[in-house]
Amino acid sequence: MLSFPNAKINLGLHITSKRKDGYHEIETCMVPIPLCDALEMILDKKPSWNSTGLEIPGDPKDNLILKAEKVLKKDFPGLPNLAIHLHKNIPMGAGLGGGSSDGAFALKLMNNLFDLHLDDFFLEEYAAQLGSDCPFFIENTPKIARGRGEILDPISLDLKGTWIILINPGIHVGTKEAYSGVTPSAPKGNLEEILQDRNRWKAELVNDFEPSIFKNHPEIAQIKAKMYEAGSYYSAMSGSGSSVFGLFDQKPEPITWKDSYFVFESEL
Repeated sequence: MLSFPNAKINLGLHITSKRKDGYHEIETCMVPIPLCDALEMILDKKPSWNSTGLEIPGDPKDNLILKAEKVLKKDFPGLPNLAIHLHKNIPMGAGLGGGSSDGAFALKLMNNLFDLHLDDFFLEEYAAQLGSDCPFFIENTPKIARGRGEILDPISLDLKGTWIILINPGIHVGTKEAYSGVTPSAPKGNLEEILQDRNRWKAELVNDFEPSIFKNHPEIAQIKAKMYEAGSYYSAMSGSGSSVFGLFDQKPEPITWKDSYFVFESEL
């Protein structure tokens, strides 16, 4: 059985407070985009795991796909073994939620493959055990995310026909670096109201990570500026990674980027 875990972008990202457990309270709107990995699972006598595409650093045991399998087997111990193959296409550590998407889609695949008949509520409960962004990818529709990112509320947001250009320059921005440059504060405006008026986006739909990260990595700020020069009606950094996206009313004229950049273009 095959699925295509997709990435997400953040429309606005506010760090509202620091929690006692070390995490931060956030407020953001997450939107799925058609940049995808490919995930295949088949029943097999012996369990196996392999990946192709972008190299995945770290211990495979820490991969959220394998953690998803472990979480389900804790409650359903008789589940058969799986041969799992992931083709990795979404850049990692890029603020695009690729790993979280892989984990969530693994849960959905296993739900279908094993005929567990779990509804989205229960799948989101399992996904929350994997990571803060994972529950979003269960329904995979635009949502306002609060708390650590796991408190989700639907929002009516139609970006159909919008053209997206997404650039990842390959600059590593660590979580510690990102959060050390932010002073938590209450949002200045109502996120839902701002999202309903596109004319307010450029000035009011902000990512709190940008000021310090742009200061440390001017090249990322230059990518955002180039998006606006090319006619984007809204551009921002996604999450706390180094990816920058631009939204356009129509496909823009070709833009020249560095050969080393990861470039994704698509209609939403």
